[in-house]
Amino acid sequence: MNELSKETSPYLLQHAQNPVHWKAWNTTTLSEAKTSNKLIIISIGYSACHWCHVMEHESFEDQEVAQTMNTNFNSIKVDREERPDVDAVYMKAIQIMTGRGGWPLNIVTLPDGRPIWGGTYFRKSEWINSLEQLQTLYREQPEKMIEYAEKLELGMASLQPIPAPKTTTDPSQELLKPLIEKWKKSFDWEFGGMARAPKFMMPNNYAFLMRYGFQKKDQELLDFVDITLTKMAYGGLFDTVDGGFSRYSVDMKWHVPHFEKMAYDNGQLLTLYADAYKRTQNPLYKAVVKKTIQFASREWLTEEGAFYSALDADSLNTEQHLEEGAFYVWTKPELQLLLQDDFEIFSSVYNINAFGHWENGNYVLIQNQALAIIASEYKIDLTTLESKKKTWEKLLFQTREKRSKPRLDDKCLTSWNAIMLQGYVAAYKALSEDSYLHVAIKNATFIVEKLWSPDGNLWHSYKNNKSSINGFLEDYACVIAAFISLYEVTFDEKWLQHSKQLTDYVLDHFYDENQTFFAFKSDLDEALIAPHYETEDNVIPASNSIMAHNLFQLSVYYQQSHYEKIAKTMVFAIVPLVDYPSAFSNWLDLFFSFSEQNKELAICGATAKLEATKFHSYYLPNVLIAGTSTASSLPFLAHRYLEGETLLYLCQNKTCDLPRHSFKEVYEDLK
Repeated sequence: MNELSKETSPYLLQHAQNPVHWKAWNTTTLSEAKTSNKLIIISIGYSACHWCHVMEHESFEDQEVAQTMNTNFNSIKVDREERPDVDAVYMKAIQIMTGRGGWPLNIVTLPDGRPIWGGTYFRKSEWINSLEQLQTLYREQPEKMIEYAEKLELGMASLQPIPAPKTTTDPSQELLKPLIEKWKKSFDWEFGGMARAPKFMMPNNYAFLMRYGFQKKDQELLDFVDITLTKMAYGGLFDTVDGGFSRYSVDMKWHVPHFEKMAYDNGQLLTLYADAYKRTQNPLYKAVVKKTIQFASREWLTEEGAFYSALDADSLNTEQHLEEGAFYVWTKPELQLLLQDDFEIFSSVYNINAFGHWENGNYVLIQNQALAIIASEYKIDLTTLESKKKTWEKLLFQTREKRSKPRLDDKCLTSWNAIMLQGYVAAYKALSEDSYLHVAIKNATFIVEKLWSPDGNLWHSYKNNKSSINGFLEDYACVIAAFISLYEVTFDEKWLQHSKQLTDYVLDHFYDENQTFFAFKSDLDEALIAPHYETEDNVIPASNSIMAHNLFQLSVYYQQSHYEKIAKTMVFAIVPLVDYPSAFSNWLDLFFSFSEQNKELAICGATAKLEATKFHSYYLPNVLIAGTSTASSLPFLAHRYLEGETLLYLCQNKTCDLPRHSFKEVYEDLK
């Protein structure tokens, strides 16, 4: 047993029995490494990472590998989800060195932490040989390593500055047109998503494309979004039996996923599908929202109101060996036995054929036709087929629950909890299901009570009734965004006040006036080998782009020009430089909010929440809503309440129309 046995991270605990003398990332470990004058191995992964498990089994559980590592190196294991700051810096180094990245991320550094070599997955022999060569070089020619480390450090530093805009005039909204046209060239019109594999869902991409297509009346764009959401929901990637999405698919048709399920994906996809349902009233989207919430509430939601982080890709197979996807796949004989006379039509729905076959006789359930088409082929009523489908899924769920479940990552991350919170709020807006709002409020209360320190800072992680690790920008940005969304449906101004308080803390401890962006780490934390400014939107939008959105919204609510100026400066610096729009979709969404189409709505009166519910049920991506049922001192609402009446004020460009008295009057102007 090594020092990781003292940790709470499920990923680190998975390595606690390795013969490698692993240590956790902390000031004591780093100080000892520096004084030992040994090279450091930093190995970064996460609990649901399949190839992390493979390398552990092949190398880190091996005595020969352990001897090489223990004799000549200080070995540090890092959970990338606990320490995204460490992961970001060393991932940047690997990408400079090799041109690519991924997990597991394995890097060798000088005793002071400056990187000199690394990569992702290594086979045992390759790993040992590389380490031995590095140790020999360090012993015989350390100056070469030091020289390389210095050059790499300069290269990393050169990536930090974000160029200032070349002009003082605001960029035109016309910049969006060529970016969208360029983006369209990479669309997969058969299965949706981008025309490449593997396929990541990138929810914010489709949120922006849907908004742009809706406001610009670009039906082609909306059709593409619907193809993508439909194909993603048809199965494989989406667990049609139990709900919830896996992280990505390895193929073009969203069929075979890496089977891990992550809270951050599912929270964002709740929001995306809820918004798409409001726009289309497509029952498939509604089903996805309901199933995903059922899954998340059953598997991740704690009694305290928090959400766990993930389910592993691997689970025990019938031979009691860990195998990727073992929990989720089906064999043909197994399905025939379960479904009896319904097997034939079931096979048509879920492709128990060459289209749905994965490997070794295993099938991953996937649709490729609408139920209406199959019902017509089998000459049965659509309602009957829909009922059968529900019965099948219930039967398969009950059968699957008898299998060994994937391992659970039971830490609760602040940023991911906030993303889930937003997903539940979005689902409440779309479906008016009170239980969704109750979960969201309980989760927000958990964040305030357990993850917000009396000193003003957020914590990043929570487990076993203990909060740990000073929060990163992503934690603040996501929590602020979640609290704003909760305000929109409750009109409880304490959530806005919390958002503003956290925003002011972020401005004090994360904002870099020279860069005009926010650093990823607080200035109260010890600096890493290079600063990190997260500006590219990925599977989760960049913390800077989320923060800029927050500032924009709060600038309206609080009539705070300073917030608006910072948000404008950030987005106007980024957008003119965008070449690859899918990596900046959340920035483009905010940029679009500075267009003439954006509006604000204030609802004041005893029935304000009821009126707001009507607006929330429609897809209105360009409308920011606030409201109150009593007199309010919130600057945007001040002096707008009139006893005995409910008044609706529609505003644009800081100018408001005369108050209206009904939803219908205002909605006509929003269509």
